[in-house]
Amino acid sequence: MAITVFKATGIWLLIVIAAIFNGVFRERVLVPAVGADLALPLSGVLLAVLVFLVTLLLISFIGSSKQNTYIYIGLLWVVLTLSFEFLFGHFVVGKPWHEIIQVFNIRKGDLFIVVLFITGISPWLAARIRGVF
Repeated sequence: MAITVFKATGIWLLIVIAAIFNGVFRERVLVPAVGADLALPLSGVLLAVLVFLVTLLLISFIGSSKQNTYIYIGLLWVVLTLSFEFLFGHFVVGKPWHEIIQVFNIRKGDLFIVVLFITGISPWLAARIRGVF
């Protein structure tokens, strides 16, 4: 089980790298092209797609044929993502808690909750599509 957690965390770290590149792309390309109000939801959709594609490409490296494994991986990824968002955002970037909470404000165009949902279901769905179980 420890190897599975290690592999799953490795895939999640690649997703974090994709998310960082997505943020840079949003700020350098999307915001100047379409404005901040549209760039945020576009970036959210793009990130959700990236999360699923990375998962779909790499899920076979997990090496388990048990359906529950992929459900647990999804839960692990959600916990890791939330921990990263809050702890990194507050203690490294220096954002106040009330500002970090705004990632859940879908009315402002932030689709983080959608990305979080996709992050949670992607391991199971990708394994299912790949015929792993």
